[in-house]
Amino acid sequence: MTTPLAPPDEAGVAEAIRAAAAAREPLAIEGNGTKRALLRPVQAARLLSTRALTGITLYRPTELVISARAGTPLAEIEAAVAERGQMLAPEPPDTGAIFGAAAQATTGGACAQATVGGIVATNLSGPRRITVGAMRDHLLGIRFVNGAGEVVRSGGRVLKNVTGLDLCKLLAGSHGTLGVITEVTLKVLPAAETSATVTVAVPDLAAGVRALSAGLGSPYGVTGAALLPQGHGDLPGPVALLRIEDFASSVAYRTGRLREDLAPFGDVSLIGAAASVPLWRAVRDAAPLAARAEEAIWRVSVRPSAGPGIAAAAEAIGGRALLDWGGGLVWIAGPATEAAHQAVVAAAAAARGTFTLFRGPEPLRAAVAVLPEEPAPLAAIAARVKAALDPAGVLNPGRMRAGG
Repeated sequence: MTTPLAPPDEAGVAEAIRAAAAAREPLAIEGNGTKRALLRPVQAARLLSTRALTGITLYRPTELVISARAGTPLAEIEAAVAERGQMLAPEPPDTGAIFGAAAQATTGGACAQATVGGIVATNLSGPRRITVGAMRDHLLGIRFVNGAGEVVRSGGRVLKNVTGLDLCKLLAGSHGTLGVITEVTLKVLPAAETSATVTVAVPDLAAGVRALSAGLGSPYGVTGAALLPQGHGDLPGPVALLRIEDFASSVAYRTGRLREDLAPFGDVSLIGAAASVPLWRAVRDAAPLAARAEEAIWRVSVRPSAGPGIAAAAEAIGGRALLDWGGGLVWIAGPATEAAHQAVVAAAAAARGTFTLFRGPEPLRAAVAVLPEEPAPLAAIAARVKAALDPAGVLNPGRMRAGG
């Protein structure tokens, strides 16, 4: 690739895309390049980065709304809202633990920061997704440049908004294949005063999922439900984790009642806020699986009761697993081979779930399907949407599927 394009404003992004479309030259789209090893490698003549589009453009704490340009570091936004006692409720992960080595290699050894545009484009959410929804559910408005170089605005800067077609949900999770996001507006929520985690030492993963289900079905407002087969730090596995967040007095009461309810599942203990916060940050970032750079990492989404079976499939290929979302999201780290990939794909299909090859060496990501095949009717709709928004096919071609 030649020198990356990093326009200083939205007009520059539009100009770069119009030139690429006229020349039929594909563009690789990214923010800071922290997730370049996600999904398929893009074969493109130029790299177009939004890293220069930075800054919070609007923050109205009383209205629970914040807007920022796409290249703004996610950490900057989180710090700004934290100062006002607020948070990004979907708990978007810091993928540095997973992509650290690969991301640093693409930025000359620098520790690049994830951008808010990249998080929206990949629609990544953390443990709190089970109660507050995905990142796309908190996206109120968006500005982007389509594949024809046209600036498009969808949504707005208020919580109740019905302006035009809702392209926000379409762009979230599109991985830069439909448009280059230049600005986003997000809903924020008040942050909890404190948190605590109830831990349950379980005999096996099936018992762990049952404990998580019991906690999620309780009236105590569990906001995180994860299962660590191998444990983490001083916690031996398998161990079920259930988080409660709220005012201190409420957390104390609810964790006490939850401990009583979960006692039949195994030895129960309590972790206070000082240790609970970093523990859930590790779960959010899948940090327990990120130590071995030579491995591939998959995300598998299934019904929670099928989570233990997916973890068993990971163990069968010499891999490791971490279960989040009550057992419905299974992170897997294992050998970066086509055989291991096909085993993960087969396990996901047998459980009627979906998979994502989240990290892997470029030859593997180029050789295999990194996402499940779409049913023919859905694929036809996706092709029509792509043709409408990127008629020349210059935006991240092949990123999600070969030839797409």
